[in-house]
Amino acid sequence: MKPPNIAIILLEFKIKVLRLRMVFNGRSKGLTHPHTIKLSQKLDVHLFKYQLITMLIKST
Repeated sequence: MKPPNIAIILLEFKIKVLRLRMVFNGRSKGLTHPHTIKLSQKLDVHLFKYQLITMLIKST
């Protein structure tokens, strides 16, 4: 088994934090609030990066 990739661990942490911030913001300000949408877009970017990295690792 390979040692855990630091980039993946860091990205997973960022995803968890962004998700929590987005949910909290969505509950307090609303799902259509500009800040909630901005957090959602940032989360999308990080999730996309995570998918790319994990696909690359699996293919090697």
